[in-house]
Amino acid sequence: MYPKVYAYLERIQENAKFLKSLCTDSGVEIIGVTKVVCGEPTIAHALKECGIEILGDSRVQNIKKMRNSDIKGPFMLLRIPMISELDDVAKYVDYTLISDLEISKKLGNVSSKFNKRSKVIYMVDVGDLREGVWFEKAVSEISKAIDIEGIEVVGIGTNLGCFGGVIPDETNMERLVKIKEEIQRETGKTLEIISGGNTAALPLIEKGSLPKGVNQYRLGESIICGTDATNNRNVPGTRQDTIILEAEIVELKEKPSVPYGNIGYDAFGRKPKFKDKGNRIKGILAVGEQDVDPTSMYPLDKNIEILHASSDHTIVDLTESKVSYKVGDKIRSRLGYSSVLRAFTSPYVEKVIL
Repeated sequence: MYPKVYAYLERIQENAKFLKSLCTDSGVEIIGVTKVVCGEPTIAHALKECGIEILGDSRVQNIKKMRNSDIKGPFMLLRIPMISELDDVAKYVDYTLISDLEISKKLGNVSSKFNKRSKVIYMVDVGDLREGVWFEKAVSEISKAIDIEGIEVVGIGTNLGCFGGVIPDETNMERLVKIKEEIQRETGKTLEIISGGNTAALPLIEKGSLPKGVNQYRLGESIICGTDATNNRNVPGTRQDTIILEAEIVELKEKPSVPYGNIGYDAFGRKPKFKDKGNRIKGILAVGEQDVDPTSMYPLDKNIEILHASSDHTIVDLTESKVSYKVGDKIRSRLGYSSVLRAFTSPYVEKVIL
């Protein structure tokens, strides 16, 4: 069945080993994040083989799937939990990212019911405006969380780059370190972990400017894709040919480069723009926005241009290609993070693990 997405385990492992070595040399533990591949057990197992101890995912369902596939934990839940899923969180999760006192209390109650004490990393918002207690109120709120029965606050963390696009730097990382130190002074509780970020924070390690005390990164994009979207770059030392999409040509015709008629908005509310290049050889691929992000598809044939996509069709310009394509041929493309996320989520894309 097409489209197909191919995941190359050895290439992913190359990235994992390189990044683990890079981070370990700076005293930083890696959490291997599997959310972009929906907790695919074979990929999770491959990460464990590289010496990555803790696996992280945003969805309890994926953690359950990995556990049921005999993937050994510990597991970290990356998305702050819903009250409606706390029973499963207490059962299946070893470390939970938390940002709310009420949910902390409820998790404590549920964990106590299972005779457990859930480990919690309390999230601090240092400026990106996604999850976390605002940094100016962090000491007060986290100090209260430390006293909640049924949970153990083992550290603090932050997330940068994913919502506000804020880039991790020495200032916001140092802010996190100071918050940890102040909490420890006020409560007498030792916090073992500062989970300082994700792939976007790798430049701090590369430049040797990561503040002392930040000792954990949650890495998914850089391991699986070899990219860093927040900093708009490929991660040095990693490879990007880890996930390849194969899509079939279902139409191949010479057509104008500009539509005829008045142009409104497409199915996704965007107004397409076109440059008049005369007639072009155009192909339609049987894959669309429901399966991939066409702006994050990079054909291996560099002379192919992706023009636009709808829900189920992707239009490509084949005019400059030296290959004589025909209907039924397959176009192979490297996928960026957003395309990998959609492809592994879509039931219409066959997953092939190599």
